[in-house]
Amino acid sequence: MSNDTVVRSRDTTVLESSHDGGQWLSALGLAAVLVVLWEAAIHVFQVSSFVVPAPTAIVRSLLENWTALAWAALATTQEILFGFCLSAIVGVLIALVIVRFERFGRALYPLIVLFQNVPKVALAPIFILWFGYGLAPKILLIIVIAFFPVAIDMLAGLQSVEPSFVALMRSVGASKGKILLQVRIPHSLPYLMAGLKVAITFSVIGAIVGEFAGANAGLGYVIQFASTQLDTPLIFAALVVVSVLGLACYAIVERAERLMVPWAPKFESTHA
Repeated sequence: MSNDTVVRSRDTTVLESSHDGGQWLSALGLAAVLVVLWEAAIHVFQVSSFVVPAPTAIVRSLLENWTALAWAALATTQEILFGFCLSAIVGVLIALVIVRFERFGRALYPLIVLFQNVPKVALAPIFILWFGYGLAPKILLIIVIAFFPVAIDMLAGLQSVEPSFVALMRSVGASKGKILLQVRIPHSLPYLMAGLKVAITFSVIGAIVGEFAGANAGLGYVIQFASTQLDTPLIFAALVVVSVLGLACYAIVERAERLMVPWAPKFESTHA
C-alpha cells in the first residue's frame, strides 16, 4: 500500500469522525433547545406535574430513583441482548434456508409474512402463560418481533447478486453451497447490518412490551408500577432511561457495521 493511499485513508477517517462529532453536537443542541422550551411551557401554562412533568421534575426523579432504575435497566439490557442475538441468528438462518432450498423457501416465505402480521402484543400473555414470568417469555417475544427485518434484509442481499456473476461461478463448476458461501453471503453483509439496526430497536420495544405483560423487574415493570402509583415523573424518568438504552444499543450495532462492512452505504446529511 502506497503512502498516498495511507494518507487518504487517514484523512477520510478523520473527516468521518469530525462529521459524526458535528452531528452529535447538533443533535444535543437541538435537544437542549427543546428541553428549555418544554420547561418554559410547563411554567407558563402551569401544567400539573401529574399530567406532564417538567424536565427538572424528571431529572429529580432520575436522581431519587437512580438505584432502582439502574437495576431495572440492567434486567432490560439482559433481555435485549439475548433476544437480539437469537433473533439475528433466526433471521439469518431463515434467509439462508429460503435461498438454499428454493422450493421449500417459496412455501416458507408466505408463512413468515403471515406470522409477522399477527399482533405481537397478543402473543405476550400467551408466552407468559406458557413460560412464566422469567426471562424466557421476554426473549421469545423479542425474537418474534425482531427476526423479520433481519430475515428480509438478509434475503434481499442474498438475492441481489448479479445473475451474470452467479452464472460465471456455475460455469467453472461451483456448487450452490460454494456460491452461497463465497458470493451471496459476503454480498449480503451490508443488507444484514441494515436489518440488524432495525432489529435492535425492535428488541428494545419487545423487551418493554414483554415486561408490560408480566414481569417483576425491568424498566417496563418500573413504568407499570409508577403508573399504578400515579408517579408521572418516574414514568418519564424510566422512558428517558429506555431511550438512552435504545440509543446506546443502536450505536453499538452501527459501530459494528462500520468495522465489519466499511464499504456499506451510510446515512449522510446533505450540505449546500
